[in-house]
Formats: sequence, C-alpha cells, structure tokens
Amino acid sequence: MSTKESVVSTSPMIQGIFDSSIYKRNQGRLVRQITCGAIWLTVVFAVWRFHDLILLGWMEGSAISYLIAVGLAGVGLWIGFRLVNWPKFADFLISVEAELNKVSWPSWRELFRASMVVIFTIFFLAIILFLFDTIWYTIFTTLGIR
Repeated sequence: MSTKESVVSTSPMIQGIFDSSIYKRNQGRLVRQITCGAIWLTVVFAVWRFHDLILLGWMEGSAISYLIAVGLAGVGLWIGFRLVNWPKFADFLISVEAELNKVSWPSWRELFRASMVVIFTIFFLAIILFLFDTIWYTIFTTLGIR
C-alpha cells in the first residue's frame, strides 16, 4: 500500500475522532447511553488506578500528576463518546436495542417463581454434596486412608 493510500484510508477515522456530531441521534439511544456510561466508568477507574499506582510514585503528589490524570480522563471520556457514535458500532448498538425491544420479558411474579426454583435447587444440591462429602470423609477416616 502506498503512502497516499494509507493517508486516504485513515483520514475518515481521524476526522471521526475530532467530529462532535451524534450519529443517528434518536436511534438506539438507551443502549448507547448505557454503553457510553460503562466506558466512561471504566476510563475513570483506570485513570484513578493509574494515578495512584504509577503517577504518584513518579511525581510524589505534584500538581502535574493530577493534570496528567485529568488530561488522560478527558481523552478517554472523549474517545468513549466518539466510540458510541462511530457508525459501525452505533449501528450495532441500534440493532441491539431493536432486538431487546422484541424480547418478551417475564412478569415480576414469573421472575420471582423462577428465582425461587433456582435458589431451592441450589440449596438442595448443596445439602446433597455436603452429605456425600461427610459420608466419604467418614468412610476414608474409618479405613485409615485419610
């Protein structure tokens, strides 16, 4: 690939990072907002840990370490915002929300009943496994294997 071709192919991506428009503003709004929020939470937590573990060790609490952390957080938050507005990813999130709208969700009563079945099954299996463990422990202790 020539240099001219590589510049042409990366140009839309670079332009997309600095673009502040929202792609298909009213479609897939809820899923895109939740995804963006999750990305932002991850970025803030990662920058906070980076600051505590690395920057404070290098700069010992100077104001520059805080400025670097704020700058990294700002870049990460902007990239998160741009990511959910990147056409390919945004179209995917739009289709996810469309599929979620087709799901028939259970009522609270059905959800409660199904949860009780799962919880009682887990307790029943835990009791059975405890009894098997106790029986085998007793057998092996009696035989002198343990």
